[in-house]
Amino acid sequence: MKMMGFLKFLLGLSLMITIMVSTPVVEAWGKEGHFMVCKIAEQYLTENTSRVVKELLPESAGGELAEVCSWADKVRFRMRWTSPLHYVNTPGVCTFKYSRDCFNSQGVKDMCVVGAINNYTAQLQSYGDSSTAYDLTQSLMFLAHFVGDVHQPLHAGFKDDEGGNTIVVHWYRRKTNLHHVWDVNMIETAMSDYYNKDLNVMIDSILKKIDKEWSDEVNKWETCRRKTSTCATNYATESTSIACEYAYKDVEQDSVLTDEYFDSRLPVLEKRIAQGGVRLAAILNGLFDSSFSDSVKTE
Repeated sequence: MKMMGFLKFLLGLSLMITIMVSTPVVEAWGKEGHFMVCKIAEQYLTENTSRVVKELLPESAGGELAEVCSWADKVRFRMRWTSPLHYVNTPGVCTFKYSRDCFNSQGVKDMCVVGAINNYTAQLQSYGDSSTAYDLTQSLMFLAHFVGDVHQPLHAGFKDDEGGNTIVVHWYRRKTNLHHVWDVNMIETAMSDYYNKDLNVMIDSILKKIDKEWSDEVNKWETCRRKTSTCATNYATESTSIACEYAYKDVEQDSVLTDEYFDSRLPVLEKRIAQGGVRLAAILNGLFDSSFSDSVKTE
């Protein structure tokens, strides 16, 4: 009987572990999306900035920022206080307001993705100061990740549906949720349908669109008129607007999303990945290369 009880205990423990492992983790863009944001950013770093970034990266990155762009997702359950830094929610309205929306579940202000970008940008400004108390390697990895996060429209979505996480949909025949569609499903479908299942091919395509299709917009992407620590408020404002105009539009519980949704939203998704990469590079260049100091707006 004791053995049977022990076996039941092991079975229950195994089931708990299985549930924990299979529980979906919210990751903006998913690993592939974050990799693309950072890979694009690498192409726009100046020589001086690239040198500093490589100096700050952990050895495991092999000198590649993109290799650690998903690090913040990997540590969010060990560093639980970072969880609210991956997103911001609005009270069901299509506008973002920092003073109203940037706080965690305990009401602590500045604990959202915009506050995180501002915070880690400020920490990285201490580079070169031997007395700094900050771990600038972590600051860099957090910043790179959160700049990607804020460009995923549903990471600035509605509080009531947790940025689309509670909206159950079918992506073609596959049951998922709306947030996951923007995190992962659209990227996977695009890679399968258009990019020969090769992430590098998709990155090259987006880089070509930056140089050609969106070339007249790039300068505006890099800067903003707000006299705040960064332009992150603008990025969240854009994402909230896009969430309303594209992500949530015509979607209800149990909606089936197929070609019509995919074909009309993929260009939006790719542009947000492009903007995330260009803007991350602009922030880092502003921090580590004096000739780009205007890219980061300070008070």
